[in-house]
Amino acid sequence: MTVTEDADLVTNETEMRTVYRKPIPRAFQKELDHLDGHSRRFIEMSPFCVIGTTGNDGRADTSPRGDPPGFVAIPDDKTLLIPDRPGNNVVDTLTNVMEHPHVGLLFFVPGMNETLRVTGTAEITADPAALEPLSVGGRAPISALRVTVNRVFLHCGRALIRSRLWDPEAQIDRKAYPTYGQVLADQIAGADAAAIDASEDEANRHQLY
Repeated sequence: MTVTEDADLVTNETEMRTVYRKPIPRAFQKELDHLDGHSRRFIEMSPFCVIGTTGNDGRADTSPRGDPPGFVAIPDDKTLLIPDRPGNNVVDTLTNVMEHPHVGLLFFVPGMNETLRVTGTAEITADPAALEPLSVGGRAPISALRVTVNRVFLHCGRALIRSRLWDPEAQIDRKAYPTYGQVLADQIAGADAAAIDASEDEANRHQLY
């Protein structure tokens, strides 16, 4: 394998293919350009997904989205609607989409090791007619991402098997890691850990929607 002079870095696909085996044909054959029945069912069962975006400065970002199963609407086999609920109002994902519309989505279903990968282009809608069906407890989202799908496929379960993500015995004792407030108090001069935790607890109980 050829590497750079100053580090053991793989710098091009030719070098990479000396490290990895050639992919099996079905790795490409399974890719669809639309949502079939299996993809739709997976999304309908999913309470959680991760959205990947990129800004104009080239920096990548990921953001979690979660709600009751089926929270992502499927108007047709090329379109998804992802609600944006109240949060910290930094709106990194939405800003990135306005600058660079390409997105990557990873859907999870608790108890399943396979994940669903979707890529496409996104735009932001605040149309009440589009948002009302995404309501929870009578509260519509602030906005929604309308994603036009261009690639979708089921990803094998090895990553989740290796991580034991759904294994109850793999769950940590929550006391092994500081609270949200304690972390921020260490990172922000003058921040009060107890006050932050109390504020977050209040928001989590009363401001999810």
